[in-house]
This record gives sequence, C-alpha cells and structure tokens, in this order.
Amino acid sequence: MNFTIRDLTTGVPLGDIPDSGIIAGEVNGEAAILVRSGSDYFAVGTSCTHYGGLLAEGLVVGETVRCPLHHACFSLRTGEALRAPAFDAISCWRVEKVGDQVFVREKLSAPAGKTAPKITPASIVIVGGGAAGFAAAEMLRREGYSGRITMISADSDAPYDRPNLSKDYLSGGIKDEWMPLRPPDFYSANKIELLLNSRVSSIDTAQKKVQLENGSSLAFDTLLLATGADPVKLAVPGASPSQVFYLRSYQDGRSLAARAKGAKQVVLAGASFIALEAASALRALDVAVHIVAPHDVPLARVLGPEMGRGIRNLHEKHGVQFHLGETVERFADGHFILSKGAKLAADFLIAGVGVRPNIALAEAAGLKIDRGVVVDSYLETSVPGIYAAGDIARFPDLLSGQPVRIEHWAVAEAQGQVAARNMLGRREKFAFAPFFWTHQYDVEIRYVGHAEKWDSIVVEGSLDAGDCKVSYQLAGKTLAVATIGRDLENLRAGAAMEKEMTAQV
Repeated sequence: MNFTIRDLTTGVPLGDIPDSGIIAGEVNGEAAILVRSGSDYFAVGTSCTHYGGLLAEGLVVGETVRCPLHHACFSLRTGEALRAPAFDAISCWRVEKVGDQVFVREKLSAPAGKTAPKITPASIVIVGGGAAGFAAAEMLRREGYSGRITMISADSDAPYDRPNLSKDYLSGGIKDEWMPLRPPDFYSANKIELLLNSRVSSIDTAQKKVQLENGSSLAFDTLLLATGADPVKLAVPGASPSQVFYLRSYQDGRSLAARAKGAKQVVLAGASFIALEAASALRALDVAVHIVAPHDVPLARVLGPEMGRGIRNLHEKHGVQFHLGETVERFADGHFILSKGAKLAADFLIAGVGVRPNIALAEAAGLKIDRGVVVDSYLETSVPGIYAAGDIARFPDLLSGQPVRIEHWAVAEAQGQVAARNMLGRREKFAFAPFFWTHQYDVEIRYVGHAEKWDSIVVEGSLDAGDCKVSYQLAGKTLAVATIGRDLENLRAGAAMEKEMTAQV
C-alpha cells in the first residue's frame, strides 16, 4: 500500500481524516501517523516495535492502533505497547486543533511509571522462561510491581524469539544477537532474578514454596506456571542421536543451523507448521527436502483441505517432495526407510510431529488437570494464588464457549501479560482473539481465532494467487479466519471476535 507522506506540522484539514482514519506523514523528519478516534486526534510513530510493521497499514480500534503483521497493539494516547508481541512503546507527539485544522507539535516525554498495584505480593515466582514467563515478568514491572520476581527456566538461554528458529534463523537470515527478547542487562536492571539451567522438582501448595532439582527451595506468595511443551520424540531404530534433530530450543536451532550448512538432502518427519517452515528455510539454503507424514493433506486438521492442498502445491513448486500417508520406520545402510518400503538417503532427519504440554509438575502438585492445566477466565488454577499461562493452560474460550488449550507464541505472551495483571489484583478476563502466523517462502499466512472443528469453510479470493480469506464456521458462527495478502481483513476479523468476547465480560 502506498501512502503520500505529509508534513504533519504544517496542518491537516479535519475533513481529511475520517473516524478511525490514519494519515501517514512525518514530524521533523521522523515518520509518524496522524490518527482520529472519535473527536480526538493522536500522532504516534509508524513502526511497530516488534518487527517494524507499518502501523499506517494497521487498524484503529478505539484509542489503540494494531499492527498488521502480528497484531501488536499500542495506545494512541501514551504509545505504550498494550499487547505482545511488541513490548517497547512507540513515540507520541502533542496534537493541537486550530480552527478547521489539526497540527502536530512537539514530541511528548514517556509517561511516568504506573502507580503501585492494588495487590502487592512479597514475592512472585515464575516457572518457565519462554514466551508466557517473560511476558509476565516484563508486565509485572511495567505495572508498577516492586516486589521480588524470580524466573526459573530449564533453558540454557535467556528468553528468545522462538518463532524465528524455524524461519529466518535457520536460513541464516538473522544474526544471533537479534534472537534475545531483551539484552542481558534487562534482567538485572529490572531486578528480575533469572535462574537458567534450573528445574523445579515439586511445588508445595500449602507451604507456598517450590523445590528445585539442585536442592534449593524458593518461597512464593503468588506463582505462575509457564512450563511450556516439549517435542514428541520420534523413535527411529538404527539412527544415531546425531542424525535426528528437534527444533524447540535456541540450542536446537544453533545445532541445526550449523548442521544444515553442509547438508545436501534432509528428511522431515511430520508436516507441522515447524516442519514446513523448516522445509522453506532449508530450500533457501538449496538443501533437497523430503517430507514424510501420515496424513493425506498437510495441515488439513488446522487449516482445512483447501488451504492444506495449497500449501502442498507451494512447497512442491519449490522442489519439496512429499511422501504422504507414510511414516519413517527405521534407518539402515545410510537411508531412512519409510513404512511403504521407500528408501531416502539424507544427511539427517528433523522430527516435527508435535509437542506435549509439560503438566507433570502441576499434576503432582494437585492442580486440576484436563488435557492441560485448568484455569478460569483470569488464568488462575484450581489452587488460589497459582496461575498458569501458555502451552499448558486450558482456558475458557469466550468465543466458542468451550475450554481450549492453544500452542501459539502470541497467545502465550498475551496470557503471560494478563496473568501478571491479575496477580496484582486487576481482575482482567482473558478476552484475546488467538493469533499465529507462518512464513513459508514468500507467503505469509495469518490466522486469528480458534476452530477445533467446523461445518463449513468459506473461501474468498484465490489461494494460488496469494490473495485470499478463509473463514472457518460452525453453526453459522465464524470461529477463525486465515488470510494471505489480506492483513487488514485479518485484523478486522480479530477485532470483531474480541468485541463479541468483551460483550460477555
């Protein structure tokens, strides 16, 4: 989309800006947008602080603007990043109406820190150093909490941008220094005690303490469980550990990226999003790729048969060979042997056959379990003062009315933020339209909502042309929307879902 860049300091006629309209421009050489919300006008920076998406192409919802790339949400009044995956604020300028024009004046200072929360636990322990755990710790400090925060992570790395492991990082498109969510000094500066390579062995809910595997223990007033999920292990008789890779941690990503540099041919077991993204990244490195999966159509369970076939066609156009309706049985004589007898020579295999939530710790502690850790609309578990977020949380979906557990990065971050505010007494229901994105070759698919089942799929536009909207409906109600090349429509769909959810809160 092309925008005419205007000097916003010289005045813009009020009639040029419709309600919820956006005008792209600049202020003293700095890119900015002028936005109208009702009778109010705001000027803010135009680049999303997550991946630099253009907010001029985004959606205005009330006094917020949402990024078209990954649905980050910013306050138009303060610039604050209200919702992940963005965490940093955007710039704000003072706006003045004079007669029938609006002028953008000087840049505003960052708003003062928030007042102390209504509830101030002496100590908060977060078990897990992934998306939900990091987002919770960051939001606790942003909300004015000054008590002790301890984040216990089994990972060897501080929180990082996991979605990139199977995308640009694997293909060599980004550098290591771009992967951390925050620089190392962030944790000390914000007094967040980050314990890496550490595991909790048990939780004493009565005494309110966690026991670590190294023998130490930590007391807590409030606890957040964000233990995430682990890859399902694939048994490949005859293959050595160096021939079977998984892609879940940053260390996995480093090992796989190093191994892929000299590879000629790779087998991918599974046709999951991670597997297909990895296939795209490997083809960018000119590595031959074979995908072996038991289903007839890739991703049909999530995206339906039409889009699943379109994704298969996309990969085949880039040279990927599919072996569907098959599994990898064993490794012998330098080949991976498939269930129907085919033999594939390969440098190594990447297993992408799903993940399992890490709920053993919660189950042993006596928390209610139902295919995940059961939480209420406030993300609190069956034990008061203990919350759960991310891949392990089974929460009430306000749109479908059903309990769901969702393994999306953006959902985990949003849940971490809501859980943080609720640990401080905010009493905020989780009313977020689930969202994920996948990047394969030059195609970006954005999916908002959550449809575990549907009775009709409505396709608008053309999958092959890379311009489409796919709606997943059940009993006449749209539960999810996937788009290619229609980012604004995806934002609008998400906003509509959240409006419906909020009406129930």
